[in-house]
Amino acid sequence: MHDDRGLIEARLNRVLKERIRPAVYSRSVPLTVEAWVAPGEPVPVAEGLAAAHTPVAVGDAWGAPWATTWFKVTGTVPEEWAGSTVEAVLDLGFDEKMPGFQCEALVYTPTGEPVKGLNPRNQWVRVGAPVSGGEQVEWHLEAASNPVILDYHPFVPTPLGDKDTAGSEPQYRLARMDLAVLETEVWELVVDLEVAGELMHELPLDSGRRHELLRAIGRALDLVDLQDVPSSAAAARAQLQEVLSSPADASAHRISAVGHAHIDSAWLWPLRETVRKVARTASNMTSLLEDEPEFVFAMSQAQQFAWIKEHRPEVYAKVKKAVAEGRFVPAGGMWVESDTNMPGSEAMARQFVHGRRFFLEEFGVENDEAWLPDTFGFAAGLPQIIKAAGAKWLLTQKISWSQINKFPHHTFQWEGIDGTRIFTHFPPVDTYNCSMQGSEIAHAARNFKDKGKARHSLAPTGWGDGGGGATREMIAKSRRLASLEGSATVEWEAPAAFFAKAEAEYPEPPVWVGELYLELHRATLTSQAKTKQGNRRSEHLLREAELWAATAAVRTGFAYPYEDLDRIWKTVLLHQFHDILPGSSIAWVHREARATYRKVAEELDAIVDAAQRALAGDAAAGTELVFNAAPHTRSGVGAGGAGPLAVAPGQVTASPREGGGHVLDNGLLRVGIDARGLIVSVYDIAAARETVAPGKAANLLQIHPDFPNMWDAWDVDEFYRNVVTDLTEAESVTLTEEPGAAAVRVERAFGDSRVSQVLRLAAGSKRLDIDTEVDWHETEKFLKSAFPLDLHADRYAAETQFGHLYRPTHTNTSWEAAKFEACQHRFVHLEEPGWGVALVNDSTYGHDVTRTVRPEDSGTTTTVRVSLLRAPRFPDPETDQGVHRFRHALVPGATVTDAVREGYGINLPERRVTGEAEVAPLAVSENEAIVVSAVKLADDGSGDVVVRVYEAAGGRAGGILRLGFGAASAVATDLLERPLAEAPAYPVEDGGVALALRPFQLVTLRLTRQD
Repeated sequence: MHDDRGLIEARLNRVLKERIRPAVYSRSVPLTVEAWVAPGEPVPVAEGLAAAHTPVAVGDAWGAPWATTWFKVTGTVPEEWAGSTVEAVLDLGFDEKMPGFQCEALVYTPTGEPVKGLNPRNQWVRVGAPVSGGEQVEWHLEAASNPVILDYHPFVPTPLGDKDTAGSEPQYRLARMDLAVLETEVWELVVDLEVAGELMHELPLDSGRRHELLRAIGRALDLVDLQDVPSSAAAARAQLQEVLSSPADASAHRISAVGHAHIDSAWLWPLRETVRKVARTASNMTSLLEDEPEFVFAMSQAQQFAWIKEHRPEVYAKVKKAVAEGRFVPAGGMWVESDTNMPGSEAMARQFVHGRRFFLEEFGVENDEAWLPDTFGFAAGLPQIIKAAGAKWLLTQKISWSQINKFPHHTFQWEGIDGTRIFTHFPPVDTYNCSMQGSEIAHAARNFKDKGKARHSLAPTGWGDGGGGATREMIAKSRRLASLEGSATVEWEAPAAFFAKAEAEYPEPPVWVGELYLELHRATLTSQAKTKQGNRRSEHLLREAELWAATAAVRTGFAYPYEDLDRIWKTVLLHQFHDILPGSSIAWVHREARATYRKVAEELDAIVDAAQRALAGDAAAGTELVFNAAPHTRSGVGAGGAGPLAVAPGQVTASPREGGGHVLDNGLLRVGIDARGLIVSVYDIAAARETVAPGKAANLLQIHPDFPNMWDAWDVDEFYRNVVTDLTEAESVTLTEEPGAAAVRVERAFGDSRVSQVLRLAAGSKRLDIDTEVDWHETEKFLKSAFPLDLHADRYAAETQFGHLYRPTHTNTSWEAAKFEACQHRFVHLEEPGWGVALVNDSTYGHDVTRTVRPEDSGTTTTVRVSLLRAPRFPDPETDQGVHRFRHALVPGATVTDAVREGYGINLPERRVTGEAEVAPLAVSENEAIVVSAVKLADDGSGDVVVRVYEAAGGRAGGILRLGFGAASAVATDLLERPLAEAPAYPVEDGGVALALRPFQLVTLRLTRQD
């Protein structure tokens, strides 16, 4: 038998495209269309409905970039259509290739009730099934003319990414505004043929099942009357009934379809547009739920529910009803689908606190799963946070994007730095926009790596980012795929139902230890430096605000700003979304983010100032008090307390260096800076140990060309290292005087940019501070600062949430080689037995570590390079142009505990307040390895004090948490401050709580104050 699959497929494709699909709507009449363009930003629904509209016609251009047009469509159903199913077909000028990345609309009734969204794959609004004839119809369309930025050449710089530069040219033309008769039998025939044809295409050439489908499709097409498809649709369908009724094999792979619409909280559109994208999608999905009883839809990101509640209460009412019915499922339990590499410890915890609390308070729902399909890799500290929040499962899809190494499992246990394990699933369908195509279903079954031990996988199904979610076509396909020979089976389920089945059938899955590193999008650790600095600064300001407000509340009765802190936390968490903090959004998003971070800083500084003023007492007393928000003692002031400044012992000398430059010496470190302004020596005097590798220079600025193969703001490809320019020329190297310190200022110019650095050694300090200011005007360049160290270390520690992880410095395997750019928080630390070096920072995340062997002495040079700036042109063509400031410090002789301390110190500068009262801390750890992560009042307003601690050195640690107030009891809680039933008792004795922590263990204590 010859293989005629190609001929049948060609015939099927043409007949579907040219005859059958066009016949789905057999008769149509035009609607009358009027329009009103909202001035400026979107207006309330009532204003759009009441506006004075003017006539427009199909074919007219409409929609300046980012504008809103209110269309009013009216018409009458012809009397002769009585008994037919009638829909409006409303095509705003869609391009169906890119759902979610172009214009879209929300349809309202004249009274303002939302009907459904309009999207490229969802252009219909039901009038009646059947109609009586003569019905008057009227709808109002709030249409957003969002410009196409991604398009099909996604890396072309464009001014469309900001309303200030986008211009006013219309983006679209109205394509169709009709009432039409829906031929339901033709519509069903389309689905039948698509399912049969797509399945046939995926089957082996020698499969008998494939030939059954081929013959059935051929017979069905033979019976289609190409000039009158509706009259022949039923007969054609009959030819497919048998092959579409044959049940799946008992061993077939089983797919849990979860209705889904991944909506980036900002990306190629601003935050305000996401508010409307979410409302449109939620309207679509609540409408679809009413029509399709088996359908289940899941939506993550509590922020998006909160937006609907605030801005579209009429949509939210429908959502709440569907949630109560168990069919619109709040998923994930996070405030947003955040980046997980860069958010700090407390911020990552608060993503779950605020997300889960919202779902509990609004819906009575508590999630067992974390839902992060699109996040760019997962930090090794995350499993413990998920568990501490009360969840136990994780879903993501993004790891399938890795360029080099294929992840070996789809279902597994993920073990974090403290030993916590989370049952994790990567959908083998390899998309979070599954549309129920046969190729997707077959790929999921073939691709599933845990065959033989498990056979369940999940398919997030629906168009995202404003594409409207799942469609009735997807549901119709899934109905045919529920049990179909040759295919995996499909069943609509909530995420929890899938995870329960998957966990039950796979009780001993494989274990993956450590971070889930995405071998892609590595440049997101550096792009949009001011966004990253705003996040880091906000995180530490929130720590200060909570600490000092709680201390003042306990000490003085200060009014703890619950509502302000709640609101500000949610703002900061929103901006940790995985296309904002990573720097991969349009210019508009980052322009607004910079302004938001400035406002956040002003508000938090005001809270801190007010609390410290209350604590400091009489300003006229004239004593300068130092407030230390760090979890370690410094300047003679205890952690979390305030007192008079203790003058650092010793002094600093500065002398000329032989051959040019300067030598700074404080008795602990001797630093040599040459005539080029480069650090050529950092000598640890007590250890008699040189830090800088022989013949090398540290703090060496290096610039690379940076033009990745794809995804400009997201990616840096390894070949960028092939070309490097060392910035060694200095305009000036000048010794400067500072109180209690010696400093050298270095000025450089390169390309169209300038850099000014201050290298500072303070009295009594065993660290060299480096303040850098860059006026950056480069394009497609990557700026790094290199520190070649005289160390032989096969691994290094990088801080992550509630601890640190180790990465190799070698590239023995392709897995190690792929991590050529990685994430740190406040420090990296390298160590030989007995002596180490830390490099700490106040706002950078990306870095790389490499090793070379010196031929002259066979010694090892281990080079740490911090990533400072990039200059991609898509999606923001002006990325990072302007002035930037960074702080780093090199700490020779450091243990990892020293690195933790110095990392906190550089991010939490001391504050000086004039007053009279020393301030004892509310809670302080007597063991440096046990770090206080947060001190706050309980969120429920009870007045209880909440203290979160973690073990930071990676070993067992015991010690007393000393309390500065009378506590009646101490109870271990989850992140939501609810008591843990299985937790050990923590008696309060002698003003403290005894702790015994495992490596990197996180503990939250709720302390009830004595009356």
